[in-house]
Amino acid sequence: MLELPPLSLYIHIPWCVKKCPYCDFNSHEASQSLPEAEYVNALISDFENDWSRIEPRQIHSIFIGGGTPSLFSANSFAVLLKNIRTISGYAEDIEITLEANPGTAEAEKFRAFREIGINRLSIGIQSFEDQQLKNLGRIHSSDESKQSIEIALQSGFDDFNLDLMHGLPGQTTEAALADIKTALSYRPTHLSWYELTIEPNTVFYSKPPSLPDDSLTAELQSNGRAFLDQSNYKQYEVSAYAKENRQSQHNINYWSFGDYIGIGAGAHGKLSDQKSNAIFRTRKHKQPQHYLRSELSRVAEILEVIEADRPLEFLLNALRLRCGFRQAEFEQRTGVPFSTIAKKVESLSNSGMLALDKTDSRVRATDKGYQLLNSVLVEFL
Repeated sequence: MLELPPLSLYIHIPWCVKKCPYCDFNSHEASQSLPEAEYVNALISDFENDWSRIEPRQIHSIFIGGGTPSLFSANSFAVLLKNIRTISGYAEDIEITLEANPGTAEAEKFRAFREIGINRLSIGIQSFEDQQLKNLGRIHSSDESKQSIEIALQSGFDDFNLDLMHGLPGQTTEAALADIKTALSYRPTHLSWYELTIEPNTVFYSKPPSLPDDSLTAELQSNGRAFLDQSNYKQYEVSAYAKENRQSQHNINYWSFGDYIGIGAGAHGKLSDQKSNAIFRTRKHKQPQHYLRSELSRVAEILEVIEADRPLEFLLNALRLRCGFRQAEFEQRTGVPFSTIAKKVESLSNSGMLALDKTDSRVRATDKGYQLLNSVLVEFL
């Protein structure tokens, strides 16, 4: 029987100063003046509409992503968060994360963001090498990255993530490790360390850069993971590493097939309805101008996740977590008996790809399975 999982909120701010050549997110280069007040009002209306269609429960995490959310003022986010709390209420220990770029103009707002209740930053560093930043089309320098981290610390953020890429054009293992070492020198609570991939509908897709070959990438990843582990940053998801008890609660809820409301242009959501034993995925209008003009409904699409598709959708998420999932959690969040996948789990366990811990009925990928995760997931198609 389907049970209601924890509920999060994702807020999308679709503007950025410049579109990066690798980015396939719904982001648009900003004009000189942004419609902040108009967009915040639209977000509030969007949230009210979604909230009216679900069974009320506490929101335990909020993630404000983009685009570059730090282009907006602290006052705009104060108005937004106040209205969300009035409409829904949320947990006293709620995690509220804001994505930010290292540009000085955004960093100068950090103290104000902290004062309005945002308690976690995720700063998009990508690399501490100026040449790599140019390769990636970033508009900040290495010095600005370091300065922004210092400002975050001075502003009272004791919980922050740094985003780093690896597998960059011409990057060596030594250079990738140097980026990690520089990042860890600031003692972040969390590190997102992920491989540059070439996605459709990006500049890099039409004009691909020369990237390290598979053997060098594998060596780089192995050495990087080992160094992070030795530095007490434990991998808990494919590209997420954290100090003890500092994992992103928003990330964990997302990857464990929790529920989340998605508001903003192009935002996606996933919601469970216990009464009807149904799971729905939502998508909002993608273009900012369409989103702003859609007073009656900003919902572009609502699709039900049928029972036959739920096991794979769950596994696509949960097996990315190092800790995997409990059998009871599978049943509670999919509404499908574990017996549906039990034989396949046993077979993959016998082949050394999955581990089944009978003490707490937990299923997780082994080290081997984690390295070949796509191959594991294909078995459940």
